[in-house]
Amino acid sequence: MSALILTSMAFAHEHAIPSQYTCEGADVSPPLTWGAVPNGTKSLALIVDDPDAPDPKAPKTTWVHWVVVDLPPQATSLVENAAVAGLPPGTREGKNDWKKIGYGGPCPPIGRHRYYFKLYALDCTLPQLVSPTKMELEQAMQGHVIAETHLLGTYEKHKK
Repeated sequence: MSALILTSMAFAHEHAIPSQYTCEGADVSPPLTWGAVPNGTKSLALIVDDPDAPDPKAPKTTWVHWVVVDLPPQATSLVENAAVAGLPPGTREGKNDWKKIGYGGPCPPIGRHRYYFKLYALDCTLPQLVSPTKMELEQAMQGHVIAETHLLGTYEKHKK
């Protein structure tokens, strides 16, 4: 059985995220594609976070940029600016750490930060989660993760 995979046409794993997907650009979600979804998957969930906040040399918190729940298992991608361009039917976005629903792009105050796009294959759907936080999603996923993978991008603000 092949492992769940997650990629982006916008950036390669462990490479820089283009500025159009950050606070210095259009601040829209990047395109994402996945495959090798395991049999028995009832839904997919996505969490994007930054473990380097506020300073990679002295991280104090993990900043949440995007929470997506109940992606249908037959879906294979999210297009650029997915919330506006159209999420797959039944998919919902949760709250990021700006207390807003949807995607908030990288905007590190200092240094180069790592951004983890984490995709989970679940053996259930989570209809009780309307606009969950990362913590609420992680609690609801406990015992239901069949497979998981991640895509890592980095970003550092341009010097003015």
